[in-house]
Amino acid sequence: MAGMTPSPDVSPVSAATTNGHFPRDSFCLNLSTLPDASNFVLKSTLKSPHLLESPNGFYTGSFKKRPRNMSQSSGTDREMSNDTTHAPSNGTAPTSNGEHRASTKKRPSTDTIDYPRRRATIACEICRSRKSRCDGSRPKCRLCTELNAECIYREPGIKLDAGDKLILEHLNRIEGLLQNNLANGHSYGLSTHSPTASNSTSDDFLARSTGNMAALGMVPPVSGIGSWNTTPSNISTMPKTHTTAALHLLQTPIIRELVSRPYEPKVLLQLEMNREPLQLGTSLGLDLSNTGTYVRAFFDGVNVFYACVNPYTWNSYYQTALSRGFREGPESCIVLLVLALGNAASSGTISHQTPDKDPPGLAYFAAAWALLPSLMTRNNMLAAQCQILAAAYLVYLVRPVEAWNILSGASMKLQLLLSAPGRLSPAEEELSKRVYWNAAMIESDLLAELDLPHSGIEQFEDTFTLPTGFEDVGADALGRDELWYFLAEIALRRLLNRVSSMLYIRTPLYSKTPAAASIAQLDPLVAELDYQLNQWYAGLPPAMQFPLDRVPLQNSVQTVLRLRYFACRTIIFRPYILLVLQDETLALDQSVQENCHKCLEACIRQLEYITAHQAGHLPYLYQGALSIISQTLLVMGATMSATLSALLPPPATMDDIISNVVHEMERLAHLAPSLRLSADIIREAESKRQMWLRTAGLKFEA
Repeated sequence: MAGMTPSPDVSPVSAATTNGHFPRDSFCLNLSTLPDASNFVLKSTLKSPHLLESPNGFYTGSFKKRPRNMSQSSGTDREMSNDTTHAPSNGTAPTSNGEHRASTKKRPSTDTIDYPRRRATIACEICRSRKSRCDGSRPKCRLCTELNAECIYREPGIKLDAGDKLILEHLNRIEGLLQNNLANGHSYGLSTHSPTASNSTSDDFLARSTGNMAALGMVPPVSGIGSWNTTPSNISTMPKTHTTAALHLLQTPIIRELVSRPYEPKVLLQLEMNREPLQLGTSLGLDLSNTGTYVRAFFDGVNVFYACVNPYTWNSYYQTALSRGFREGPESCIVLLVLALGNAASSGTISHQTPDKDPPGLAYFAAAWALLPSLMTRNNMLAAQCQILAAAYLVYLVRPVEAWNILSGASMKLQLLLSAPGRLSPAEEELSKRVYWNAAMIESDLLAELDLPHSGIEQFEDTFTLPTGFEDVGADALGRDELWYFLAEIALRRLLNRVSSMLYIRTPLYSKTPAAASIAQLDPLVAELDYQLNQWYAGLPPAMQFPLDRVPLQNSVQTVLRLRYFACRTIIFRPYILLVLQDETLALDQSVQENCHKCLEACIRQLEYITAHQAGHLPYLYQGALSIISQTLLVMGATMSATLSALLPPPATMDDIISNVVHEMERLAHLAPSLRLSADIIREAESKRQMWLRTAGLKFEA
């Protein structure tokens, strides 16, 4: 199959209106805020097979240690300042009285981030989005008065980092597009006021649409806790109703023919709710003879995914827990959960474990579980941290509903803590960021596949900054505080949520209108989302930037990121496949055919080496399995289309790929009733697909 080519450097939606220029750090991770960045050497666990930066293949790029005030982090702030003077060419800067002072040494730049000068002027959000000068008038500046728009000033205490700017600066045009169409009650097509359909900028469009919605009283309300409200308050959070999940594909006619009975998407959740509860016997012995191995396994292979345990304070936690006999206190609970997850990490995927034996780490988890009731009623960040770690272990056990229950408690606790200003001490602020983003990401992963209520934690997403690193207290640490994967996954999870919000909310875009009209609506949205995905990839640090071609990867971090990348690419382009399955004549359009090829290629890249998914056995086994079901059903439907099958590998190769998927799903089936049903569906679908191909005479030898 043809190799993938990255999207152009210019966003398709805004190329005509912005001359192809965006802030360089709009899609980059804020890596410079790591506390030890100036002397950072990436661990061998993140070694990239294609690095050229150092002879040993380690990433040794030097980053200057600069704490970043995100209220002045955007390169566009240069254009918003009231200071209109320019430094002369001799290297001196003018002062207010016209005199010159010696120029400071030019700040070093990195490959990913520009550092603008500090600006004291506070511009309103509308002026920021338009990159125009704000006069600072209160309650409304002159521009907002002219636009009849709500004038909001960002308070100095609210900081935004690269992850937040990814929403506020670069995605305003998409959010405006969504809001405008929601206000007018029609599907997400481009209106006459779209940035691509007019001479106005995307920021002009956002200002108009926001002002018009406010004037009509149609600004979407903040969604309530635990509700199924269909109006998203933030397009970077998982919408409350969406059709991204696997079983929604069974509503496509040609795919529906492959199963003998209809399945409602809610059936997976119902099966999990009716499941036998987890048995945690009191007779489980607590073996502390191998704790050193499990702790090292946790920091090497688990904390890279969750980043919520401070390696610098770990020894003090362990000593406190040891002095209490691991019988009380949050420190004891945290230590026991770390041992449970470390044992799980050192034992490999749970799907390889014998079903009649206790899973690895269960004894430590049972001991921690006995401590959780007293901690769940405490309103502090350590208690919330315990709940996050407990949810992580339940995800490993493939207990999605139990994990969601524990996670919801942590989310409620966080909302309670965040609603009381000054409740968190400075020492707790960094931990609160880790706990928050873990809660938001794990919940989004579960909501992507199961029709669960939202906890309400997403309401705080726009005001929460990214973690910047635990403070090194000078104590011996068993591991490093590595944020590389954690930051990358936050950005990718938010992009996945945006894809669901833009393409799969309520009834899918491709089933609301005739197929040809849907293509016209779909093209700009898909082009923009694909651009964002490629910008995310381009912004990864070299040691994390997995190769896109077919080469084996030896570390789990790159493997997981590559699988997640192709999963995101699949759902971005999936609507084209579903439209062609409705009307094959659409594939006569070269652009449609190319987009179908991109989707099918991304599917195959996830399915061809099915055992690679074991790399994510701790955080993503369950969601990864259901994602496999989605991609396989889609590919099955494509093999039954004369047009789409020509874009796939030879039929014999496809038969082998699908057969391996069926085998893998049957191996996972014993882990959860929802996976058992999924395995049954995919096995039956493959049997009927083979019968259909033989009957239709479409099968031929490679």
